[in-house]
Amino acid sequence: MEHSVPSTRNAPIQAAQSKTGLRPRDVLELLKPITWFPPMWAFMCGAVSSGAGLEGRWWFVAGGVLLAGPLVCGTSQAVNDWFDRHVDAINEPHRPIPSGRIPGRWGLYIACLASLISAGVGWLLGPIVFVASLVGLAFAWAYSAPPLRFKANGMVGPLVCGLTYEGLSWFTGATVMLGAMPSVEVICVLVMYSLGAHGIMVLNDFKAVEGDRQTGLTSLPVTMGVEHAARFACITMASAQIVVIALLAIWGFTFSALIVTAVLAAQIAAMPKLIRDPAKYAPWYNGVGVTLYVLGMLAAALGLGGYI
Repeated sequence: MEHSVPSTRNAPIQAAQSKTGLRPRDVLELLKPITWFPPMWAFMCGAVSSGAGLEGRWWFVAGGVLLAGPLVCGTSQAVNDWFDRHVDAINEPHRPIPSGRIPGRWGLYIACLASLISAGVGWLLGPIVFVASLVGLAFAWAYSAPPLRFKANGMVGPLVCGLTYEGLSWFTGATVMLGAMPSVEVICVLVMYSLGAHGIMVLNDFKAVEGDRQTGLTSLPVTMGVEHAARFACITMASAQIVVIALLAIWGFTFSALIVTAVLAAQIAAMPKLIRDPAKYAPWYNGVGVTLYVLGMLAAALGLGGYI
Protein backbone atom coordinates (compact mmCIF):
# COMPACT_ATOMS: atom_id res chain seq x y z
CA MET A 1 0.00 0.00 0.00
CA GLU A 2 1.39 3.42 -0.94
CA HIS A 3 2.12 5.83 1.88
CA SER A 4 2.55 9.57 1.55
CA VAL A 5 5.62 11.41 2.73
CA PRO A 6 4.93 13.50 5.82
CA SER A 7 4.30 16.97 4.44
CA THR A 8 4.95 18.93 7.64
CA ARG A 9 8.53 17.69 7.88
CA ASN A 10 9.44 18.41 4.27
CA ALA A 11 7.41 21.51 3.36
CA PRO A 12 10.07 24.17 4.21
CA ILE A 13 12.78 22.32 2.29
CA GLN A 14 10.49 21.69 -0.68
CA ALA A 15 9.55 25.37 -0.81
CA ALA A 16 13.18 26.44 -0.77
CA GLN A 17 14.12 23.82 -3.38
CA SER A 18 11.37 24.91 -5.75
CA LYS A 19 13.12 28.28 -6.00
CA THR A 20 16.64 26.97 -6.56
CA GLY A 21 15.90 23.99 -8.83
CA LEU A 22 17.68 20.66 -8.89
CA ARG A 23 21.25 20.61 -7.70
CA PRO A 24 23.73 18.17 -9.33
CA ARG A 25 24.95 16.96 -5.96
CA ASP A 26 21.41 15.97 -4.96
CA VAL A 27 20.93 14.06 -8.23
CA LEU A 28 24.27 12.32 -7.66
CA GLU A 29 23.21 11.40 -4.13
CA LEU A 30 19.99 9.96 -5.55
CA LEU A 31 22.04 7.70 -7.83
CA LYS A 32 24.11 6.48 -4.82
CA PRO A 33 27.64 6.18 -6.27
CA ILE A 34 28.71 3.96 -3.37
CA THR A 35 26.41 1.22 -4.75
CA TRP A 36 28.08 1.25 -8.16
CA PHE A 37 31.13 -0.66 -6.96
CA PRO A 38 29.62 -4.21 -6.79
CA PRO A 39 28.36 -4.35 -10.40
CA MET A 40 31.49 -2.59 -11.69
CA TRP A 41 33.66 -5.10 -9.82
CA ALA A 42 31.56 -7.98 -11.16
CA PHE A 43 31.91 -6.55 -14.68
CA MET A 44 35.67 -6.48 -14.21
CA CYS A 45 35.60 -10.10 -13.01
CA GLY A 46 33.65 -11.01 -16.12
CA ALA A 47 36.18 -9.31 -18.36
CA VAL A 48 39.05 -11.07 -16.59
CA SER A 49 37.33 -14.48 -16.64
CA SER A 50 36.96 -14.27 -20.42
CA GLY A 51 40.74 -14.55 -20.87
CA ALA A 52 40.56 -12.13 -23.79
CA GLY A 53 43.07 -9.34 -24.26
CA LEU A 54 42.19 -5.65 -24.16
CA GLU A 55 43.63 -4.83 -27.58
CA GLY A 56 40.97 -3.01 -29.54
CA ARG A 57 38.42 -3.46 -26.73
CA TRP A 58 39.18 -0.46 -24.53
CA TRP A 59 36.14 1.55 -25.60
CA PHE A 60 33.87 -1.45 -25.10
CA VAL A 61 35.29 -2.04 -21.63
CA ALA A 62 34.88 1.64 -20.67
CA GLY A 63 31.32 1.60 -21.98
CA GLY A 64 30.58 -1.61 -20.10
CA VAL A 65 31.88 -0.21 -16.81
CA LEU A 66 29.77 2.90 -17.37
CA LEU A 67 26.76 0.72 -18.14
CA ALA A 68 27.15 -1.60 -15.14
CA GLY A 69 27.79 1.12 -12.55
CA PRO A 70 26.57 4.69 -13.07
CA LEU A 71 23.89 3.81 -15.63
CA VAL A 72 22.02 0.59 -14.83
CA CYS A 73 22.91 0.52 -11.14
CA GLY A 74 22.34 4.28 -10.83
CA THR A 75 18.98 3.84 -12.53
CA SER A 76 18.02 1.11 -10.07
CA GLN A 77 18.83 3.43 -7.16
CA ALA A 78 16.72 6.26 -8.57
CA VAL A 79 13.81 3.88 -9.19
CA ASN A 80 14.14 2.43 -5.70
CA ASP A 81 14.25 5.83 -4.01
CA TRP A 82 11.16 7.00 -5.88
CA PHE A 83 9.02 4.00 -4.99
CA ASP A 84 10.52 3.81 -1.48
CA ARG A 85 10.02 7.48 -0.63
CA HIS A 86 7.44 6.61 2.05
CA VAL A 87 9.83 4.06 3.62
CA ASP A 88 12.77 6.49 3.47
CA ALA A 89 10.63 9.11 5.20
CA ILE A 90 10.85 6.78 8.25
CA ASN A 91 14.30 5.22 7.88
CA GLU A 92 16.28 7.95 6.09
CA PRO A 93 14.31 11.23 5.98
CA HIS A 94 17.47 13.05 4.88
CA ARG A 95 17.46 11.28 1.49
CA PRO A 96 16.96 13.62 -1.53
CA ILE A 97 13.31 12.73 -2.24
CA PRO A 98 11.76 12.59 1.26
CA SER A 99 13.76 15.65 2.32
CA GLY A 100 12.35 17.61 -0.62
CA ARG A 101 15.75 18.37 -2.18
CA ILE A 102 14.46 16.56 -5.28
CA PRO A 103 10.88 17.84 -5.36
CA GLY A 104 7.69 16.80 -7.06
CA ARG A 105 7.99 13.94 -9.54
CA TRP A 106 11.59 14.69 -10.50
CA GLY A 107 12.79 11.45 -8.91
CA LEU A 108 10.59 9.51 -11.35
CA TYR A 109 11.68 11.63 -14.32
CA ILE A 110 15.35 11.04 -13.51
CA ALA A 111 14.75 7.28 -13.28
CA CYS A 112 13.03 7.26 -16.70
CA LEU A 113 15.76 9.34 -18.36
CA ALA A 114 18.51 7.16 -16.88
CA SER A 115 16.73 4.06 -18.19
CA LEU A 116 16.69 5.45 -21.74
CA ILE A 117 20.37 6.41 -21.60
CA SER A 118 21.30 2.98 -20.23
CA ALA A 119 19.43 1.21 -23.02
CA GLY A 120 21.14 3.42 -25.59
CA VAL A 121 24.62 2.64 -24.31
CA GLY A 122 23.76 -1.07 -24.18
CA TRP A 123 22.69 -0.93 -27.82
CA LEU A 124 26.03 0.64 -28.80
CA LEU A 125 27.91 -2.23 -27.13
CA GLY A 126 26.28 -4.95 -29.25
CA PRO A 127 23.14 -7.09 -29.35
CA ILE A 128 23.95 -9.44 -26.45
CA VAL A 129 24.91 -6.55 -24.17
CA PHE A 130 21.81 -4.64 -25.28
CA VAL A 131 19.57 -7.53 -24.28
CA ALA A 132 21.46 -7.89 -20.98
CA SER A 133 20.99 -4.17 -20.27
CA LEU A 134 17.26 -4.43 -20.98
CA VAL A 135 17.01 -7.39 -18.61
CA GLY A 136 18.87 -5.41 -15.93
CA LEU A 137 16.60 -2.40 -16.39
CA ALA A 138 13.49 -4.57 -16.30
CA PHE A 139 14.58 -6.07 -12.99
CA ALA A 140 15.52 -2.61 -11.67
CA TRP A 141 11.94 -1.46 -12.15
CA ALA A 142 10.31 -4.74 -11.15
CA TYR A 143 12.35 -4.82 -7.94
CA SER A 144 10.91 -1.56 -6.61
CA ALA A 145 7.79 -0.71 -8.59
CA PRO A 146 4.29 -2.11 -8.21
CA PRO A 147 2.71 -4.44 -9.11
CA LEU A 148 5.68 -6.84 -8.89
CA ARG A 149 7.80 -4.96 -6.32
CA PHE A 150 10.12 -7.91 -5.73
CA LYS A 151 11.74 -6.20 -2.75
CA ALA A 152 8.54 -6.69 -0.76
CA ASN A 153 9.44 -10.39 -0.55
CA GLY A 154 12.42 -11.10 1.70
CA MET A 155 13.55 -14.09 -0.38
CA VAL A 156 12.86 -12.86 -3.91
CA GLY A 157 14.19 -9.31 -3.52
CA PRO A 158 17.75 -10.20 -2.45
CA LEU A 159 17.85 -12.96 -5.07
CA VAL A 160 16.98 -10.52 -7.86
CA CYS A 161 19.64 -8.09 -6.60
CA GLY A 162 22.30 -10.79 -6.46
CA LEU A 163 21.53 -12.10 -9.95
CA THR A 164 21.60 -8.63 -11.52
CA TYR A 165 24.32 -6.85 -9.51
CA GLU A 166 26.77 -9.75 -9.65
CA GLY A 167 25.66 -12.30 -12.24
CA LEU A 168 24.37 -10.06 -15.02
CA SER A 169 27.28 -7.64 -14.64
CA TRP A 170 29.80 -10.53 -14.74
CA PHE A 171 28.04 -11.94 -17.81
CA THR A 172 28.15 -8.52 -19.50
CA GLY A 173 31.87 -8.13 -18.80
CA ALA A 174 32.69 -11.51 -20.32
CA THR A 175 30.44 -10.86 -23.31
CA VAL A 176 31.95 -7.45 -24.02
CA MET A 177 35.43 -8.99 -24.14
CA LEU A 178 34.50 -12.07 -26.19
CA GLY A 179 31.84 -10.62 -28.44
CA ALA A 180 30.00 -13.88 -27.78
CA MET A 181 28.54 -16.00 -24.99
CA PRO A 182 31.00 -16.93 -22.20
CA SER A 183 31.99 -20.51 -21.42
CA VAL A 184 29.92 -22.90 -19.34
CA GLU A 185 32.56 -22.73 -16.58
CA VAL A 186 32.29 -18.94 -16.40
CA ILE A 187 28.48 -19.09 -16.31
CA CYS A 188 28.51 -21.69 -13.51
CA VAL A 189 30.83 -19.58 -11.34
CA LEU A 190 28.95 -16.32 -11.92
CA VAL A 191 25.67 -18.02 -11.03
CA MET A 192 27.11 -19.32 -7.76
CA TYR A 193 28.52 -15.94 -6.75
CA SER A 194 25.16 -14.38 -7.65
CA LEU A 195 23.34 -16.80 -5.38
CA GLY A 196 25.85 -16.15 -2.59
CA ALA A 197 25.26 -12.41 -2.99
CA HIS A 198 21.71 -13.07 -1.74
CA GLY A 199 23.30 -13.10 1.72
CA ILE A 200 25.04 -9.78 1.12
CA MET A 201 21.73 -8.18 0.16
CA VAL A 202 20.10 -9.52 3.34
CA LEU A 203 22.79 -7.75 5.38
CA ASN A 204 21.75 -4.47 3.78
CA ASP A 205 18.22 -4.93 5.17
CA PHE A 206 19.30 -4.69 8.82
CA LYS A 207 19.49 -0.89 8.64
CA ALA A 208 15.83 -0.59 7.62
CA VAL A 209 14.06 -3.07 9.92
CA GLU A 210 11.79 -0.52 11.61
CA GLY A 211 10.68 1.16 8.38
CA ASP A 212 10.17 -2.20 6.67
CA ARG A 213 8.04 -3.41 9.58
CA GLN A 214 5.87 -0.28 9.58
CA THR A 215 5.33 -0.29 5.82
CA GLY A 216 4.71 -4.01 5.38
CA LEU A 217 7.96 -5.05 3.64
CA THR A 218 8.69 -8.65 4.54
CA SER A 219 12.48 -8.48 4.57
CA LEU A 220 14.18 -11.46 6.18
CA PRO A 221 15.27 -9.52 9.30
CA VAL A 222 11.58 -8.67 9.79
CA THR A 223 10.15 -12.14 9.12
CA MET A 224 12.94 -14.30 10.57
CA GLY A 225 14.31 -11.98 13.22
CA VAL A 226 17.70 -10.34 12.99
CA GLU A 227 19.73 -13.22 14.45
CA HIS A 228 18.22 -15.93 12.26
CA ALA A 229 18.47 -13.66 9.21
CA ALA A 230 22.15 -13.08 9.95
CA ARG A 231 22.77 -16.81 10.19
CA PHE A 232 20.90 -17.37 6.94
CA ALA A 233 23.01 -14.69 5.22
CA CYS A 234 26.25 -16.26 6.43
CA ILE A 235 25.22 -19.77 5.37
CA THR A 236 24.13 -18.52 1.94
CA MET A 237 27.42 -16.72 1.27
CA ALA A 238 29.56 -19.60 2.54
CA SER A 239 27.64 -22.35 0.72
CA ALA A 240 27.98 -20.66 -2.66
CA GLN A 241 31.72 -20.26 -2.20
CA ILE A 242 32.12 -23.91 -1.17
CA VAL A 243 30.52 -24.93 -4.48
CA VAL A 244 32.84 -22.53 -6.35
CA ILE A 245 35.88 -24.04 -4.61
CA ALA A 246 34.77 -27.53 -5.57
CA LEU A 247 34.16 -26.55 -9.20
CA LEU A 248 37.52 -24.80 -9.52
CA ALA A 249 39.29 -27.81 -8.06
CA ILE A 250 37.48 -30.22 -10.41
CA TRP A 251 38.36 -28.07 -13.43
CA GLY A 252 42.03 -27.94 -12.44
CA PHE A 253 42.19 -24.33 -11.23
CA THR A 254 43.92 -25.40 -8.04
CA PHE A 255 45.57 -22.10 -7.11
CA SER A 256 42.32 -20.17 -7.53
CA ALA A 257 40.52 -22.77 -5.43
CA LEU A 258 43.09 -22.35 -2.64
CA ILE A 259 42.73 -18.55 -2.67
CA VAL A 260 38.92 -18.75 -2.49
CA THR A 261 39.28 -21.25 0.34
CA ALA A 262 41.52 -18.84 2.26
CA VAL A 263 39.18 -15.86 1.89
CA LEU A 264 36.22 -18.03 2.86
CA ALA A 265 38.03 -19.17 6.00
CA ALA A 266 38.63 -15.51 6.92
CA GLN A 267 34.94 -14.72 6.36
CA ILE A 268 33.87 -17.60 8.57
CA ALA A 269 36.20 -16.34 11.30
CA ALA A 270 34.43 -12.95 11.17
CA MET A 271 30.88 -14.33 11.15
CA PRO A 272 30.46 -14.96 14.92
CA LYS A 273 30.89 -11.24 15.61
CA LEU A 274 28.18 -10.43 13.08
CA ILE A 275 25.78 -13.01 14.54
CA ARG A 276 26.26 -11.68 18.10
CA ASP A 277 24.70 -8.33 17.17
CA PRO A 278 23.61 -8.21 13.51
CA ALA A 279 22.09 -4.73 13.67
CA LYS A 280 25.31 -3.29 15.09
CA TYR A 281 27.88 -5.27 13.14
CA ALA A 282 26.25 -5.61 9.69
CA PRO A 283 28.05 -2.46 8.43
CA TRP A 284 31.32 -3.82 9.87
CA TYR A 285 30.83 -7.17 8.15
CA ASN A 286 29.99 -5.40 4.90
CA GLY A 287 33.41 -3.80 5.12
CA VAL A 288 35.33 -6.94 6.14
CA GLY A 289 33.46 -10.06 5.05
CA VAL A 290 32.04 -8.70 1.81
CA THR A 291 35.46 -7.37 0.80
CA LEU A 292 36.85 -10.87 1.23
CA TYR A 293 33.91 -12.26 -0.76
CA VAL A 294 34.61 -10.05 -3.77
CA LEU A 295 38.34 -10.76 -3.59
CA GLY A 296 37.41 -14.43 -3.94
CA MET A 297 35.37 -13.50 -7.03
CA LEU A 298 38.46 -11.96 -8.59
CA ALA A 299 40.60 -14.98 -7.72
CA ALA A 300 38.07 -17.28 -9.40
CA ALA A 301 37.96 -14.99 -12.45
CA LEU A 302 41.75 -14.95 -12.72
CA GLY A 303 41.80 -18.74 -12.71
CA LEU A 304 39.06 -19.04 -15.33
CA GLY A 305 40.83 -16.50 -17.51
CA GLY A 306 44.09 -18.45 -17.34
CA TYR A 307 46.02 -15.77 -15.45
CA ILE A 308 46.83 -17.89 -12.37
